[in-house]
Amino acid sequence: MSTMKAAVLEGLSDINCREVQAPEPETGRVLVRMLMSSICGTDLHYVYHGWPRNNWPLPPGSPGHEGVGIVIDNGGTDFTVGQRVLTVPNIWEARNFAEVQLVSAHFLIPLPENIEVAHLLMAQQLGTVIFAARELPALNGGTVAVLGQGSAGLFHDFWLKRIGAERVITVEPNEDRRAAGNIFGVDDAIDVTGEPAVKAVLELTDGAGADLIVDAVGGNVTLNQAVKMAKANGHIHIFGLPTTHELVPVDLGAIFLKRLNLTSTFGAQDEPGLTAFREALGLIERGEIDMAPFVTHVFPLEQAKDAFTLAHEPSDGALKVSLSME
Repeated sequence: MSTMKAAVLEGLSDINCREVQAPEPETGRVLVRMLMSSICGTDLHYVYHGWPRNNWPLPPGSPGHEGVGIVIDNGGTDFTVGQRVLTVPNIWEARNFAEVQLVSAHFLIPLPENIEVAHLLMAQQLGTVIFAARELPALNGGTVAVLGQGSAGLFHDFWLKRIGAERVITVEPNEDRRAAGNIFGVDDAIDVTGEPAVKAVLELTDGAGADLIVDAVGGNVTLNQAVKMAKANGHIHIFGLPTTHELVPVDLGAIFLKRLNLTSTFGAQDEPGLTAFREALGLIERGEIDMAPFVTHVFPLEQAKDAFTLAHEPSDGALKVSLSME
């Protein structure tokens, strides 16, 4: 049996690069040699909060689900050996933090050869934002507040403007991430959190609140801030994941009295045809979004622990932290 390097989550906050057994070819699934994989907010919830799974150790390469690789065995599928592919496995099959992974063909999208791997890689995160936005009401020139300016929050800035938001307000204490929103024409950037952020949003909206709040952070604290920031009859979209297995307390009374609507979404990877990811790739291919500013830090797979530390506690301008297998 051949071996490979893979990141292995061995316990809470304990992710390390290990030498493990490599997967073997299998009929009906595709063997992919990974080139690059990026760290998502979902991955940080796994590593630092143990949500949604904490049955450690996780399988080698898990929970990586944003990746680009090259087909080395097509498993009898329509993919071609040597073909570059975007690998977007769902969280149950995610193994992108490894030199090689075996993945179901319906989680793969062929990629063009003339665009940088790191830029194509960003299609996964953008695709999840496009998928999630289908649950939103028509924005019709409304005001949106986006909580958090990691890659998910930043891509919400871009996409919500594109589908009709007139004004985007962001809440982000990290200076580099807050400034990155300027790339997408953010109108107001709030540099505080908690109750001061609530007050700032209300002041910017003359006390009314925003038509739509996107919680791109996750957890009960930001969710309850979103309830306070929302306009009566407004909409709260929960994009960030929970940080605990415990029940999350929420101000149901305020939700009821303000007649708020709440949505969440999950499962872009299971959409037939992966249309949201294909739409994101199209935007990148046509140059309608420039991903160069967002690919800020790339670590070799052997330094997985350092990469996760930076993604969890961003500094030095870190927006999107990735692992390279080349």
